[in-house]
Amino acid sequence: QVQLVESGGGLVQAGGSLRLSCAASGLPFSSYAMGWFRQTPGKEREFVASITGGGGSAYYADSVKGRFTISRDNAKNTVYLQMNSLKPADTAVYYCAAQYGRGTYSNQYEYTSWGQGTQVTVSS
Repeated sequence: QVQLVESGGGLVQAGGSLRLSCAASGLPFSSYAMGWFRQTPGKEREFVASITGGGGSAYYADSVKGRFTISRDNAKNTVYLQMNSLKPADTAVYYCAAQYGRGTYSNQYEYTSWGQGTQVTVSS
């Protein structure tokens, strides 16, 4: 049974920073690529960032590149999303996802396991 639990969301002013965490259990963590997605109610889920199982490669959406950093600590079975220079447009529920494989997957349908999400709100 795979379980992903996000934490670290909250309210922050524009220009500020947040660090999201996703704790994984029930899977061989280092064999799974991990991704972050975000979603506003009524809209499609949007890719944010992904990282390979070993942490050697990462991929970012253009909208967050240069501001967000994805990383992972396989000893702790945890993936992180460091979000800097936050904008109101970053406001969303952020979801952690896991996919077995060697790639940096960016399509939500490539992922088999999902967390419940954590709310990020950025005020102007």
